[in-house]
Amino acid sequence: MKDLNCLSLRVKNNQLSILDQTLLPHEETWREIGSPEDMVESIKKLRVRGAPLIGVSAAISLALFAQTTEDRQLIKKKGLLLRDSRPTAVNLMFCVDQLLGLLDEDMPLEKIVEKAEVLFDEDVKLCELMAKNGNKVIEHNDRILTHCNTGGLATVGEGTALAVIKEAHREGKEIKVFVDETRPLLQGGRLTTWELTKEGVPYQLICDNMAAHLMAQGAVDKVIVGSDRIAINGDFANKIGTYSLAVLCHFHNVPFYVAAPYTTVDQECETGKDIPIEQRDPGEVRGQNIVEKGWAPLESDVYNPAFDVTPAHLVTGWILDTGLYNQQDVKQEKLRQLN
Repeated sequence: MKDLNCLSLRVKNNQLSILDQTLLPHEETWREIGSPEDMVESIKKLRVRGAPLIGVSAAISLALFAQTTEDRQLIKKKGLLLRDSRPTAVNLMFCVDQLLGLLDEDMPLEKIVEKAEVLFDEDVKLCELMAKNGNKVIEHNDRILTHCNTGGLATVGEGTALAVIKEAHREGKEIKVFVDETRPLLQGGRLTTWELTKEGVPYQLICDNMAAHLMAQGAVDKVIVGSDRIAINGDFANKIGTYSLAVLCHFHNVPFYVAAPYTTVDQECETGKDIPIEQRDPGEVRGQNIVEKGWAPLESDVYNPAFDVTPAHLVTGWILDTGLYNQQDVKQEKLRQLN
């Protein structure tokens, strides 16, 4: 495989390494991935996270494994293991299926490696296109609120929603960003702030429950978030807390946008009701991943969905690499025409 390099993943001399996102922002540690099983563990433990990045990382891991064996059934077994590592982000299934399809077609194994490289390069391009399309909805002096992390730590390019924000900043638009800390794992507080600091974009970190207060003050001009899966009718799943933001935007008349590549649109998913929602470790909510003893009794019963679903009627616009889509576009099923 050729050498690859981005903010959170790199391949050099056929060795795959990932930036451990659980240690950011205070420690930048690269971990070597020696097998698909290593990648599965890193995905489940959120060392690798973000829908597009998960998909490309899994594909690269499988492709590197395919260089070590001629056993096609074993390669397929490892691919299915990777495919099942997280249930909500459809980019994972999309990318792994691209490689497994080559196996089913009995293509030479080197084609798997080539396809993984193509998926990497494509994601970089998709991010660029999303940034340019989304920049059209950003005005000078906009105050933008965003949720979770949707930048170069979530893709192998510049990101989805955060790529839009970066593009506006680089164009010289005087923007300010409100960053939701994003409970329970603080991907906004730990990761988005880290990226925006590196980029020099002005921001303020807020607790998730401060968004309504800001909107009531008229301090938010628009909200832009990412997505892990978009249904054909425009409903979409994103990090838990996104639906709350959409409801708040609807009440306060604040435009609400979702940014994602075409690979996030699930052509087999008709509505948000069809999107599987991952339930995660109760310890995340108890705070056991942040402080040694956590902040809640260990016997506390916990409900911990990683994602929620926002209905299409609350969305102002869908920012994709293929263009900007409004309510009418989606009602005309234009998302079904993507490929």
